[in-house]
Amino acid sequence: MTSDPVFPLAAPVLTTEPDGFSLVLSGKLVLTHSAAAPCLFVGQGQERMEMYRGNFDIEDYVVERVALRHAAISGDVIDLSPSPSEPARLRLRVEGAALRFEALDPAINRLWLRVQAEAGEHVWGGGEQMSYFDMRGRRFPLWISEPGVGRDKTRELTFKADVAGRAGGDYYHTNYPQPTYLSSRRYALHVETPAYSVFDFRHEAFHEIEVWAVPERIEFFDASDFEGLVEQLSTRFGRQPPLPDWVYGGAIIGLKDGEKSFERLECIRAAGAAVSGLWCEDWVGLRHTSFGARLFWDWQANETRYPALRQRIAELRGEGIRFLGYVNPYLCADGPLFPKAEAAGYFARDAEGKTALVDFGEFDCGVVDFTNPAAADWFAEEVIGRNMLDFGLSGWMADFGEYLPVNVQLANGVDAKLMHNPWPTLWAEVNARAVASRGMTGEALFFMRAGFTGVGAHCPLLWGGDQSVDFSRHDGLVTVISGALSSGLLGNAYHHSDIGGYTSLFGNIRTPELIMRWAEMAAFTAVMRTHEGNRPRDNLQIDGDEAVLSHFARMTRLYVHLAPYLRSLSDEAVQRGLPVQRPLFLHFPGDRATYAIQDSYLYGRDLLVAPVWREGETSREVYLPEGADWEHVWSGERYEGGATIPVEAPLGRPPVFIRQGSVWMDLFRTLATL
Repeated sequence: MTSDPVFPLAAPVLTTEPDGFSLVLSGKLVLTHSAAAPCLFVGQGQERMEMYRGNFDIEDYVVERVALRHAAISGDVIDLSPSPSEPARLRLRVEGAALRFEALDPAINRLWLRVQAEAGEHVWGGGEQMSYFDMRGRRFPLWISEPGVGRDKTRELTFKADVAGRAGGDYYHTNYPQPTYLSSRRYALHVETPAYSVFDFRHEAFHEIEVWAVPERIEFFDASDFEGLVEQLSTRFGRQPPLPDWVYGGAIIGLKDGEKSFERLECIRAAGAAVSGLWCEDWVGLRHTSFGARLFWDWQANETRYPALRQRIAELRGEGIRFLGYVNPYLCADGPLFPKAEAAGYFARDAEGKTALVDFGEFDCGVVDFTNPAAADWFAEEVIGRNMLDFGLSGWMADFGEYLPVNVQLANGVDAKLMHNPWPTLWAEVNARAVASRGMTGEALFFMRAGFTGVGAHCPLLWGGDQSVDFSRHDGLVTVISGALSSGLLGNAYHHSDIGGYTSLFGNIRTPELIMRWAEMAAFTAVMRTHEGNRPRDNLQIDGDEAVLSHFARMTRLYVHLAPYLRSLSDEAVQRGLPVQRPLFLHFPGDRATYAIQDSYLYGRDLLVAPVWREGETSREVYLPEGADWEHVWSGERYEGGATIPVEAPLGRPPVFIRQGSVWMDLFRTLATL
């Protein structure tokens, strides 16, 4: 759990009323309570949680839900009870910009809070939300899990994934939930709790927050504009270091073809692609499963698959190309690191006190217990420090973090149900500690898909997870835009995705069009990175088609051309916490037409990017925010803001617009010449 905020914030004003109270934040009513309309409910629930390969089946039986209608107020302390004749069950304290909670009844394990809402209000945040950027009108459980395959219960793909492995997702499933939201009323709210929680935005008059514990506190953030809110939230949850200088040299090419990866890299470069890194997940070796080729989860170089790898890494570095690998917080039971960790007592344990084994899909692993300081230190120093950084790696995918079982025993004695959500933050901290120990913060780049409150203080780069290799509305290309925008508002400045998607199941495979459209979007993000996917041999790769490779190479040159601008955005992220990819309303708060747009974004302040995300389309409609004039990058045609315009968008010319008056006009206009 994170510590109390240490920066000054506007404190809510508590007003006592005849039969209750209200809480006002800079003139905005956020809580109102009376006997007839209480805002707080408490009770008890009995949950059932079953995990299968990172997917959870969760049910709750509510034993009791009682309205706390009576409020006894003394100064900034509020004692709440069901009636004046019954004992208080919950105590609230107004402390600065937060409400602190104390259970006076130890039986309470459920709490519901109703926050005032307004008609026409919009809400964003919730961590990394892939389906709906504007969360108003829907209910969002906040629990870390696999995001699911398909994520749309009406699709055949999702149905098949459910039947085959209970792996079909829904709109709210995410690798990175966070109980924080921003409102169009220009305030933000954060629930400080590790427990399962729910944000329910379906009611017009109030937002209901449900927590399966009594939260430590609820924090309020207030600003006159959205930029100020993002600055506050990024300060609260932690800001990332600047992007490493080497990243600006081009794309990170993901290949997992053993030593053949080096030959293929040379062919990609010969085609004119600008390359900054070679990312080989399979540096640790492979195993083959029904899901596809999987990595061998024992974190050290596999000399059989990559002979003389240390020398190869040094040679690449001499050419200005960094080498990246892969790691996750688990150790396979059939690998050499497992017995070492088990002998030292570094694994989470089962009910019998033995090493808890988790099925990851045809192989079992132990969960390294990061609540044990010795285990966290060992993993940071021996595994990441010596086996990876000292070996020459400049970065890696720090995968998973979602799989902490809820029935294991941990060294810190805390119920695993209360450690499950914070687990990715602990995992990020282990990686960051290893990087810092080598003096490589801001130089080594690891990226994560899992997250929770505070992950931004440790993780330098998010990635959008395992999208399907398609154009689908809830699991394809367009979802990573929503993920970038929602997580960016909470202080995660850098976001990127697997170019071409990852998950290929039930005959769903990449098309040339998909890869090219994804690359067009990626050229206008913080990092360009390719991925071969879970079934590399069944799916088209960037070097498997001449037209695809030529198109991809050009997109990398666009990315490199914009490097001076991206550097300025990285500087701004460090100084102010503003994300690289921004919702349109961040800089156009007066234009309410921008509040629900999630398929286009501002790349910094001065470029508007509207990727083509529907299959077969060669044009699309784009809304240009009111308050600026815009210039189409490819044609030079100018438009007045405040209107939706049709834009021709053949392959190679994604809709991109320059804000008139930008100091970067000359740089942007020369994009059309590349």
